[in-house]
Amino acid sequence: MGDLLLSILMLGGLALLVGSLFVFRSGDRRRALLMIIAALVMFANVAIWMIPTK
Repeated sequence: MGDLLLSILMLGGLALLVGSLFVFRSGDRRRALLMIIAALVMFANVAIWMIPTK
C-alpha cells in the first residue's frame, strides 16, 4: 500500500510541474512558483520516506 501512495505522490508532483509550465506561459508567475514549490515538497517527502531504516 505504501508503494502505491508514493507512486501517486510522484505522479502528483509531476502533474504540478507540468501544470506550472502552462500557468507560467499564461503569465501568472506567482501561481507557477507556488506550484513548483509544492512539487518540490512532494518530491522531498518521497525522498524522506525512501530512506532505508533498520
